[in-house]
Amino acid sequence: MTKNKQQLLDERYMRMAAIWAENSYCVRRKVGALIVKDKMIISDGYNGTPAGFENICEDENNETKPYVLHAEANAITKVACSHNSSMGATMYVTTSPCIECAKLIIQAGIKRVVYNQKYRRSDGAALLERAGIEVVLIEMDETEKNH
Repeated sequence: MTKNKQQLLDERYMRMAAIWAENSYCVRRKVGALIVKDKMIISDGYNGTPAGFENICEDENNETKPYVLHAEANAITKVACSHNSSMGATMYVTTSPCIECAKLIIQAGIKRVVYNQKYRRSDGAALLERAGIEVVLIEMDETEKNH
């Protein structure tokens, strides 16, 4: 099956989001996010603690600390501090958004979300679809991610 131009772009940006996830200090799950508009990356993010905090995401019980920011939230707050607008943009995120990040995505005016791993809960993706946001799962194997 021949892939169309959008599928090829989606896979390339998804590989870039996966590379960006490597910046995360989180042990349990590393997540990366990119916000793309008009074929330009206007923001990026990965999950981690707020600026100025220690770069340790899990507590002594291996539970994620409550103040760890998700990759989507980091990308959205980063674009909010810039001169760019996320209205009509696409977010590429390595794991499907949770419900809290889905609310931020809706409010940020993002119109399309592409991911390649399902989060343990699907309520975030369902909320995005309810809001009329296109949600796309791209399944990529390890060779495609490292291509």
